[in-house]
Amino acid sequence: MASSIDASKVTKLERYNSYIRRVNSTKLIVASSKLLFRVTLLVALLLIFFFFINYPPFSNSSESTSHHNIHTTTHNLLSSAFYGGGAAWEKQVRRSSTPRRVNGLSVLVTGAAGFVGSHCSMALKKRGDGVLGIDNFNSYYDPSLKRGRQKLLAQHEIFIVEGDINDAELLAKLFDIVPFTHVLHLAAQAGVRYAMKNPLSYVQSNIAGFVNLLETVKLANPQPAIVWASSSSVYGLNTNVPFSEDHRTDQPASLYAATKKAGEEIAHTYNHIYGLSLTALRFFTVYGPWGRPDMAYFFFTKDMVQGKSINVYVTQDDKEVARDFTYIDDIVKGCLGALDTAEKSTGSGGKKKGPAQLRVYNLGNTSPVSVNKLVTILESLLNVKAKKNVIKMPRNGDVPFTHANVTLAKRDFGYKPTTDLSSGLRKFVKWYVSYYGIQSKELDSSNDHSHD
Repeated sequence: MASSIDASKVTKLERYNSYIRRVNSTKLIVASSKLLFRVTLLVALLLIFFFFINYPPFSNSSESTSHHNIHTTTHNLLSSAFYGGGAAWEKQVRRSSTPRRVNGLSVLVTGAAGFVGSHCSMALKKRGDGVLGIDNFNSYYDPSLKRGRQKLLAQHEIFIVEGDINDAELLAKLFDIVPFTHVLHLAAQAGVRYAMKNPLSYVQSNIAGFVNLLETVKLANPQPAIVWASSSSVYGLNTNVPFSEDHRTDQPASLYAATKKAGEEIAHTYNHIYGLSLTALRFFTVYGPWGRPDMAYFFFTKDMVQGKSINVYVTQDDKEVARDFTYIDDIVKGCLGALDTAEKSTGSGGKKKGPAQLRVYNLGNTSPVSVNKLVTILESLLNVKAKKNVIKMPRNGDVPFTHANVTLAKRDFGYKPTTDLSSGLRKFVKWYVSYYGIQSKELDSSNDHSHD
């Protein structure tokens, strides 16, 4: 009898425990559902909040300026953590861009880790201007060279923000922090031949990136003046020499040239509509220390030192190819001259208040030199006999001859190139041998090998 009572108690206890488990399970499911609902609601609200910050609703013209200020102020509070870690990063940005001389410029240099960008940044800083760089350190050529330039600039207290000019939020952030007086826009996808391999990179950088920068600048207060790098390539198939700013530029021979010409037309548009002060500089074959490895003088030097053969191009009708080689120091003087004579933009809050300055200048050396002569000079400097393969220039967008008329630049800001190719290449080779740690024995052995 006792055993049946015990069995009954056990059965009841099991039923009770099962009931408790079901109740607890139901409570857990309800609690989880509530928590999930609250988390989902919070995420949804955050998404809506960020959407309205980054994509503000359309407003009428009278509200646009104030709305932009609210947008950028809110953005300022939220985005610090995303760009370099907040207050310390902002302090670096401010310190680097603050001028040290009375009435000094505050310049945003795009492509600051590039060849021309690094040299211009140094020159501006040395004379007491504030300089902030931006560069995306892409791998078009060896990024270690760009990092080397970055290290050199850092030694002179020039800070480079690592970012892309297509990043609208980053640009807005920089203009929130710093009241730039000028922008020196040198960031670009360079090179003629590479355009046949990766055409979209040219559109992305040289057109979309430029437009993104102009969109940011037009809303800035104050609205800075812009000096930017066009190219001698815009002259394309023009056969009038020397090339003058009023010559035809509607026959580009390469996609690179076409994107630079598009930039000049876009500059005209933003000047006309928004009152931006814009100066385009058409560079002619810039060379010198810390130069670009994709340029002929650079890879000729590299291959000659290593005892390798080099390709020297001639035209389709066997004429020599010549370039108006321009030494980097002369280009820097031209860039600074253009910055110093750039008038203020006339717009405010995206609205034009009056006519604004729009200029185009050639920056060249005015003395074309054949590629054969370039090789001869390098042979003398390196004490190496080049092994030349003379081949016809492929139809890849290169032009056979460039020659700059710099009368306008001389008239407007005293531009006068002073470095001939032999002197400039001597300085380049001295840097190259030092930077890459090449011993004189290596040059001697290359020389011996070249006579095999």
